[in-house]
Amino acid sequence: MSGQPRADNRPPYTRIAGHYRDLISSGELSPGDLLPSIKALSTQWEVSTATADRAMRLLREEKLVQGIPGVGTEVMGRPISLASGSERHDRSGQTQSAWGVGEKSSGHTAAIVEAPEDIAQVLGISPGDDVIRRSRVYRDSHGIVSHSTSWIPAEFAQVLPELARSDRLKGGLSLDLIARATGRSVDKRADEEGARIATDLDLKLLELEPDTVAAILVLTSRFIDADGEVLEYGVDLGAPGRTRRSLTSATQ
Repeated sequence: MSGQPRADNRPPYTRIAGHYRDLISSGELSPGDLLPSIKALSTQWEVSTATADRAMRLLREEKLVQGIPGVGTEVMGRPISLASGSERHDRSGQTQSAWGVGEKSSGHTAAIVEAPEDIAQVLGISPGDDVIRRSRVYRDSHGIVSHSTSWIPAEFAQVLPELARSDRLKGGLSLDLIARATGRSVDKRADEEGARIATDLDLKLLELEPDTVAAILVLTSRFIDADGEVLEYGVDLGAPGRTRRSLTSATQ
């Protein structure tokens, strides 16, 4: 075998990008290593130079490599870990900030909207009922970390109207404000992780080109009070190329 991936139905540029993505993820290619030139890739994979260039462009969009004029395509340092909504909640309780090291958030939007069917099921309401939707984008020096959406029962807008306004919240996360205003705090949470090929909407939210083919991580968290009611449902879309790491004690 030549080292190329076995044949599949993906477009050639996607297969090429996937091959080098795997080498970078496994550590076989390290930060600072150079990938073959576009001409060499074209010959090795028996594709046009335009196809080879498109594969490298995809890896650049995922912040896995960078083009250096006169040098070539260089493997970048691995992006920082992708945080879930639950980790941001924990971090806020410990440091009064949901941001990770080097992170910032932007594009804050909020509104009362009709609940989509999947969100209504999680919150225990009927599809089309009012729900608060709050969204923002987390970024660091590599680019977008994730697009994060919080779905909150509309009843909380009565005591906390700022939850439905497109401004960054003051005094903590939405869950912190809810706890102080109503006495209802998080008693437990349910976290889930999954992966999927980015949809057209995912690409738009993550500011990627419409024709990009990329796998993304989807992290969800249900924050539940002592009565079993969901206070908030968080959905984080991780940007392509981000890694998910968690640490556990060796004594557990």
